Amino acid sequence: MSLKLDHIVIAVHDLERTIADYGALGFHVLRGGDHPGRATHNALVVFADGSYLELIAWREPSPTERWWQLLQTHGEGIVDFALLPRDTATTVADAKARGLALEGPLDGGRVRPDGERLRWQTARPSSADLPFLCGDLTPRALRVPEGDVRVHANGVLGVASLAVAVRDLDATLARYRALLGSSVSDDADTHIGEPVAVPGSNVRVAIIALGQSVLVLSSPRENSGSSASNEGEGGGSLGQRLAARGEGPYALVLHTDKPQATGTFDLARAHGALIELDLPPLDRHAKQGSGSRGYQVNSAVGG
Repeated sequence: MSLKLDHIVIAVHDLERTIADYGALGFHVLRGGDHPGRATHNALVVFADGSYLELIAWREPSPTERWWQLLQTHGEGIVDFALLPRDTATTVADAKARGLALEGPLDGGRVRPDGERLRWQTARPSSADLPFLCGDLTPRALRVPEGDVRVHANGVLGVASLAVAVRDLDATLARYRALLGSSVSDDADTHIGEPVAVPGSNVRVAIIALGQSVLVLSSPRENSGSSASNEGEGGGSLGQRLAARGEGPYALVLHTDKPQATGTFDLARAHGALIELDLPPLDRHAKQGSGSRGYQVNSAVGG
């Protein structure tokens, strides 16, 4: 049973300002509503591939919530991501049988601005290198709308890749194998790559393919027993990131069908989320193969 990327969570201070800024960056932003029993409200940016960004803010302090703690300590930005299970309870039980303990299923929900009540179940790992699960009890189309809301002025089609910082790449990959289980061998769209050392840096990476999106797991090479210093290019910044914020997602690339839109968003306008736009591989090949100069780079997309 395959698990696909469901959504990426971006914690922000002011939801209204964030909605306006993401709209100015060329996204179609939907107001999501409120979460009963919590102080949170959100907005969504839904993509054609079915994944979405969740922009979440708090109406009052919530010191027991990890996302709120990250927001207060480190500022706005990407704090988590979720995979979509066919059935949350079954996925939790299967993962447990493979040695991975998940907390859940936990009931959750949201009340949309139109009054529609959504229900889902989540399950959470004990470590931030793994995603949480978010499985619908009400139809997913109610939570993740379809149609024209998935069309964006900046041409974004979906999530190409999500970068995740981890301390021990081998240990993290073992946990992902326990989480994904048989889908790695049964589903051609799900694949866990072997770790490789990045030349010229002190970083090791591994790629996990989840349908149209990939996770890029990175760790300092010293965690694998390497004698290399962690101060070189790549390794130093990754090590500093881990020391300051711990494990978890920190940057993403979105596919766009507009060559003029490629580049990196202004960090302030994206509210701390490191987001780049790039052409899908086939589109890039077509642009370059046609004799054109390929896609342009705009370092301040939407700014």
